[in-house]
Amino acid sequence: MKPVGPYSPWRRAGDLVVISGQLGLLPGHDAPTMVEGGAPEQLRQALANARLVLSEAGATFDQVVKATLFLVDMDDFASCNDVWVEGFEAPRPTRSAVAVAQLPLGARCEVELWAFSPQVAG
Repeated sequence: MKPVGPYSPWRRAGDLVVISGQLGLLPGHDAPTMVEGGAPEQLRQALANARLVLSEAGATFDQVVKATLFLVDMDDFASCNDVWVEGFEAPRPTRSAVAVAQLPLGARCEVELWAFSPQVAG
């Protein structure tokens, strides 16, 4: 998925893969289109988008070790935790949850992931 700003969707630093914040945008649209619903639905789509970006970088969800969840409304914390449990198997990555005043494109949440993905010697 093409970024909505002037940044890289992912970068590798040795064995770490860091992906830019993912929103609940639906793939395959000419213009950025947010999934309908609130923060939980957007997080579910953002995690699906994150899987794709990690895959492009040669990493997987199982390799995610650190995450940051940005929420416009902390009242969405519990319902987003339910989505988080659906998305990640134990042991889940470490995570910070941060309240923010606003996110791009009117998003209710955004997720950033770091994966430990050792490079294969070639």
